[in-house]
Amino acid sequence: MERAELLDEGRRSYADSRWLDAHSLLSEADREEPLSADDLGLLATSAALVGRDDECVRALERAHLAHLQAREPARAAHGAIWIGLVLALGGAVGPASGWFGRAQRLVDGMDCVQHGYLLLPVMIHQEESGAYEGALATAVEATEIAGRFADADLLALALHEQGRVLAKLGRVDEGLARLDEAMVAVVSGELSPVVTGIVYCSVIEGCHEVYELGRAREWTAALTRWCERQPQLVSFTGRCLVHRAELLQLDGAWPAALDEARRAGERCLESANRQAAGEASYRVGEIHRLRGELAAAARAYREASHLGFEPQPGLALLRLSEGKPSAAVAALRRALAERAHPLQRATLLPAYVEVALATGDLDGAEAAAHELECLVQAHATPWLAASAADARGAVAQARGDDWAALVALRNAWSLWQRLGAPYQAARARLALGSVCRNLGDEDAAALEEEAARAVFSELGVSLGSPTPRGAAGDLTARELEVLRLVAQGLTNRRIAETLVISEKTVARHMSNLFAKLGVSSRSAATAHAYEQQLV
Repeated sequence: MERAELLDEGRRSYADSRWLDAHSLLSEADREEPLSADDLGLLATSAALVGRDDECVRALERAHLAHLQAREPARAAHGAIWIGLVLALGGAVGPASGWFGRAQRLVDGMDCVQHGYLLLPVMIHQEESGAYEGALATAVEATEIAGRFADADLLALALHEQGRVLAKLGRVDEGLARLDEAMVAVVSGELSPVVTGIVYCSVIEGCHEVYELGRAREWTAALTRWCERQPQLVSFTGRCLVHRAELLQLDGAWPAALDEARRAGERCLESANRQAAGEASYRVGEIHRLRGELAAAARAYREASHLGFEPQPGLALLRLSEGKPSAAVAALRRALAERAHPLQRATLLPAYVEVALATGDLDGAEAAAHELECLVQAHATPWLAASAADARGAVAQARGDDWAALVALRNAWSLWQRLGAPYQAARARLALGSVCRNLGDEDAAALEEEAARAVFSELGVSLGSPTPRGAAGDLTARELEVLRLVAQGLTNRRIAETLVISEKTVARHMSNLFAKLGVSSRSAATAHAYEQQLV
């Protein structure tokens, strides 16, 4: 094929979003004769979208020099800014800073949109360092510049950054409104391909950070459609699959979630995104843990950690299932201590309630449940509300306040149902069954437990536990006594008084019970006791 034909076909491939073809054809044309600055821009974008950032940077550098030679300082600065952004995202902070400095020097004294783009690294640094008010002011300034120059890419980037920062400042509704506004430009096709992918992924991540799963579902579906229209796209597809896996797990579609998470890990590593690959491994571990495949879960969590992703709270819950409650408590306390922002703590708090109750630390569980309830008052998203109701119900049940537990758990079940989260809803119903039995309503208890068992059977989980249950014969005589008292609704303190032993000893027996039966809650242990006719 002649060079002119290569060039024409490469441009057509680019216009049709056939990124691998465009990259190959433009690269071949470039080898025969150096490309123009505009065509180098197409090559750089194609390289970025197939996950070849080094080639993207080299093409942008050459385009930058060409614009300098043509005395086009604004366009040269624009290329320098994107070189800096690509390098910064790859961790090369020093070289990135150098390119930003060069871009600033080129446009000093000029009235151009590039001044708005130069605010992007500033606001990102401010956000990462926790200077949220400063980041918000910078994003607002960038938005104003984008509007003045009618630059859709800059406007979308600045608006979505405003949304992320407003959410971190506690102004969640305002933040979500900005994210939605940024997404209008994305779904209408107004943005360049790279900016489209950036905004898609960042907005979805922002929705997850504030537990706005309804929006996350909507935008993930839109991102999936965008990716599917570009079969040769590599960048952004891995992150899309991670989001899909998380939502599929919540929906109870665990085999599909596992497949998506594995594909996500492969795609993320292909595009050198180790953090996202680590998140994909964590998602694999979560599904294995819920299905009771503990060794596979441990391997996945270890892989997530190696890739730079904190495997909590999943690893702590795995340790609890293995009968190592002290390790679970220590891990969650350490993780909570490292997370100062309230919304970052929210993913850990439900697990801490579960682990604290398993070790008899009712005060610790109460404090974690209260913190969740305070979060709901500030950020009333359905996931947070359901988690808080679940935690309050579990604590009330452990304290022997069955009427309070009944109200909280019924609310939790209703919220999980509306979220479309069958596993969590079934766990709430199982706990409801135990409470109804404590209140003397055997018919209601049987109906709640039967409904929960049906869901667990569909999911492949045995009676709501994340691990396969042991047999009653595995328990010691003392453990059987404790189990029967738990099934009667007694708290650890009441059990200690009844058996004339310490609460610490009761907590140790509870831990052994959970490990042997493969359960992680009192309600699941109670259901097992009744199923095995131990009470």
